[in-house]
Amino acid sequence: MTIKTLYLIRHAKSDWKDAKLSDFERGLSRKGKKDLKTMSSFIALAGVQPDLVISSSALRAQITVDGIVNNLEYSGKIHYINELYMEKPKTLLNVITLQDDQYDKMMVVGHNPEMTELSNLFLKEHIHKIPTLGLIEIKFDIESWEDILEAEGELGLFIYPNQFKYYIPKKVRENLKL
Repeated sequence: MTIKTLYLIRHAKSDWKDAKLSDFERGLSRKGKKDLKTMSSFIALAGVQPDLVISSSALRAQITVDGIVNNLEYSGKIHYINELYMEKPKTLLNVITLQDDQYDKMMVVGHNPEMTELSNLFLKEHIHKIPTLGLIEIKFDIESWEDILEAEGELGLFIYPNQFKYYIPKKVRENLKL
């Protein structure tokens, strides 16, 4: 068996100020942009290196992906998929199972409650709610992404911005130039 790793990320905090924008068109709030800098630095320091990134095509998800992959110096494929925007976890699961098995580490950026529900399909531990910009790493002992349908995952990282509210690791602080 090989190890496949799935990183589930909820997009950064969105901006609700412009009532003319549809939900799909909303960008990030000031807090969302600040949290994105902190989290993308920590994600890079934690050694997260996806082989493939798939994301909701909603603007706030795309901005989140851009912030993360820039900090990771990721140059691989990024697929923005409409089916990851406010769809049932079963749809998200279908998108994951259709990915090429050459990719061992897949990052999926989407929305809640779908990201939380998807994580709970795989884990013994119950995740109550993935906060905005929360990242959950789930490792699977499987050969193919299709096998994820029958697999139980093992929880790795579970990080989110409020963990760094009072303490930011020194290397993250240096990277943020605080």
